[in-house]
Amino acid sequence: MEWLQSVVDLGPSVLLPILIFLFGLLLRMKAGSAFRAGLIVGIGFIGVNLIIGLLMENLGPAAQDMVARIGVDLSIIDVGWPATSAIAFGSTVGALAIPIGLAVNLVLLLVGLTRTLNIDLWNLWHIAFTGALVSIMTGSFTMGIVTSIVHCIVLLLLADLSAKHVQDYYGYQNITFAHGTSSPYYLIAIPLNKLFDKIPGLRSWEADPESIQKRLGVLGESTVIGLILGVIIGLLAGWGVSDVLNLGVTTAAVMLLLPRMVAILMEGLSPVSEAASDFVKKKIPGRDVYIGMDSALAIGHPAAIASSLILIPIVLGLAVLVPGNNVLPFGDLATIPFIVCMMVPIFRGNVIRTVLASTIALGLGLLLATYISPLFTEAARSANFNFPEGTRAISSLVDGAVPTTAIFIWGAKLGYAGLIAIGVISLVIAYFHQKRQRTLTK
Repeated sequence: MEWLQSVVDLGPSVLLPILIFLFGLLLRMKAGSAFRAGLIVGIGFIGVNLIIGLLMENLGPAAQDMVARIGVDLSIIDVGWPATSAIAFGSTVGALAIPIGLAVNLVLLLVGLTRTLNIDLWNLWHIAFTGALVSIMTGSFTMGIVTSIVHCIVLLLLADLSAKHVQDYYGYQNITFAHGTSSPYYLIAIPLNKLFDKIPGLRSWEADPESIQKRLGVLGESTVIGLILGVIIGLLAGWGVSDVLNLGVTTAAVMLLLPRMVAILMEGLSPVSEAASDFVKKKIPGRDVYIGMDSALAIGHPAAIASSLILIPIVLGLAVLVPGNNVLPFGDLATIPFIVCMMVPIFRGNVIRTVLASTIALGLGLLLATYISPLFTEAARSANFNFPEGTRAISSLVDGAVPTTAIFIWGAKLGYAGLIAIGVISLVIAYFHQKRQRTLTK
């Protein structure tokens, strides 16, 4: 499996451009066009990661100082998604995640139970993560593999279900997200949106970025909102004037630059998406195929960024106030946009609804992250993870707080029957969804 580990080690900024290039050739694109598309996608990912890194470098210390001011002692450290993905791919199950993901995806495509062709192979670490936890909990490598297979089925189903919302709101034609962190929150947003529609006042409160800017003028622009939120976070951290203003300008820069990095990503993906659509229409008339991509394409939306910045102090407050929580949010604070980005289309960009729904989800998520911490910590030791100094237990918001992680652990406690039941239910839903889509197409 050394070659697979070498592929994983390339990271998304290198692996995805290679896959885009090969996929473009498969779709009969000209070699030069396919090469340029892959390269532009890689450049876009580097840009996105640079902006997220900038945000984390500045928000991380602010978060630490906010927690220090509160004086709370939480024993489980949120190590963040980079460490989580490394632990997942470093597990025995993780070595097989990419071939499992490819095989399951191709089978479901061939039998017509999904329309998503997921080329975001690097993010199959999410299925490796749940597989690793279940394998450790049960002591069974096979149970871990079954978990990864079922998790892949669930993510492809969620990608199909959410495709229309992604395309209608974000404007990404023939693109969807089979992302282990983002997709499950789509299901949480749907019932909460119906609940919010029944609450007087809240149901008629327009709070999307466009409505905010209309009401507030220049104060409602995304960069100014970023500046204000950065200043507030700096003040809550107890920083001096210079540091507060620097954080404010940095968050304003993120609000401006992140959408532009996403636009570069889309510049590379658009010709591939068009080629895929033309290819499928020729080979399989009457059937569409969605390209499964990293939800990094969605995190640059002003509603996602603004909601995420508001949520940072809220999540830290939840960590202190939620009874039973022992997780100190840190490593994943800058990746909250990945948690909220699939809620945003359901709420039509309403920042207030997004923040309320995310507060509920993350309040419960902290308890889930606490619950899985022993398994998470053991998986880290098995993968020879270097623990931060003085740290005995770790977890993360990505994917420790994601509902699907807990569902697979609880399902595995019932043995193979529990995992198979989750898979069968998902396939039945997928069958009826595809049947309905074919009816609508006719």
